[in-house]
Parts: sequence; structure tokens; C-alpha cells
Amino acid sequence: MNQYFVLGMSALAAGFAVFTGIGAGIGIGNATGKAVEGISRQPEASGKITSALIIGAGFAEATAIYGLLVAILLIFVGLK
Repeated sequence: MNQYFVLGMSALAAGFAVFTGIGAGIGIGNATGKAVEGISRQPEASGKITSALIIGAGFAEATAIYGLLVAILLIFVGLK
């Protein structure tokens, strides 16, 4: 195969892999909004809501980090 084709396709795939960061940002934003609503309705449950929010945000950020890792690997492995 043409090396420029492979390099172009790996750059395109890396661009798609970075979209996981956008999804994680939207997901964390929605979760934070719902957590604020829940705390405003039941202030006595703020500890449980906050801990669940932090765990969920951690999982969402993990997917964004995995997407970034895949993008970096595609770029640097595609250069060989």
C-alpha cells in the first residue's frame, strides 16, 4: 500500500478518536447539571449525589483519555 495513504488514514482515524473527548465533555456536563438539580431538591442527600457524580465523571474522563491514547498511537505508529 502507498505509505501516504496509510499516513492519511491514520491521521483521519486519530481525528475520529479525539471525538471521545467531546462526548465525555457533554456527558460530564449533563451529569453535573442533574447533580446540581438533585442537590437543590434534596440538600440532605448531597454527599451521596456528589460521590456518585465524581465516580461517573471519572469513568467519562477515562474514556476520553483512552480516545486520546488511541489518537496518539495512531499518529506515531502511522509514521513508521
